[in-house]
Amino acid sequence: MPKFAFFKDRIVPYGDARVGMLTHALNYGTAVFGGLRAYWNEEERQLFLFRPEDHYQRFLESGRLLLMELPYGKEEIARFTVELLRAEGHRTDCYIRPLCYYGDEIIGVRLHDLHPELTIMAMPFGSYVQNEEGIHVTVSSWKRIDDNMIPARGKIAGTYVNSAFVKTDAQRSGFDEALVLNNDGHIAEGSAENFFLVRKGVVCTPPVTENILEGITRRTIFMLMREEMGIEVVERPIDRTEVYLAEEAFFCGTGVQVAAITAVDHRPVGTGELGPITRELRRVYFDVVRGKNPKYRELCVPVY
Repeated sequence: MPKFAFFKDRIVPYGDARVGMLTHALNYGTAVFGGLRAYWNEEERQLFLFRPEDHYQRFLESGRLLLMELPYGKEEIARFTVELLRAEGHRTDCYIRPLCYYGDEIIGVRLHDLHPELTIMAMPFGSYVQNEEGIHVTVSSWKRIDDNMIPARGKIAGTYVNSAFVKTDAQRSGFDEALVLNNDGHIAEGSAENFFLVRKGVVCTPPVTENILEGITRRTIFMLMREEMGIEVVERPIDRTEVYLAEEAFFCGTGVQVAAITAVDHRPVGTGELGPITRELRRVYFDVVRGKNPKYRELCVPVY
């Protein structure tokens, strides 16, 4: 558990960050959250917070979808996060969870005339899935929410019940994760990850109009593939059966990082093993996030 939390404009002991049972967000899902990672660089004895301002820009945009207006900018929230990490004092990889929620203790479903509150927590965190080099997924029977229902492009708390249905059914059936289709029958993403595949040598991913999260790691993958691997990613709708014919497939996200998909519904993807493009991408990615590639050092904010 965390030792501290940023709560009501200051860092407090984690146990003091409490809300009432009538809190609007707790009852109606009216909250948005983010997910950031900080990576420990053993050689430099430094903890690097990866792309905090990009994450907090999306965080604030997610809030705008729910009519939330915070008195802080992305730079201030990034500074609060660094201060919180310093207070925690971790010398290992960490996960950071910012949450903006309507804290009013009232009865009534609405988004207007409410008051948003900001809290941030940080904790040591390793892998999101057990085997990042070979996960087995299924195609979920649940559909991804639609932009005209609840927008998937933002990290809205109530939205993730959809993801919970997907993840629980997949894992209870013996799979590591799941692919989720949108209402057009195209692949949207995983339960909480963006999706890429390699077909006939071309790296493809669904566009942001396919009811996916506008992922920060997704943007990082575009950049690294173009600048470090000489690969231009193609954004286009992806049919379900294309995955069965793909040479490679992988998930990406702050939590999952870059994880190879080696089987879908008991069918091997390509050779059924970690493919060369995904392997090289993982190598490049982890060098960048740990501050080991000077070209991208500006994306890594030192904590200590």
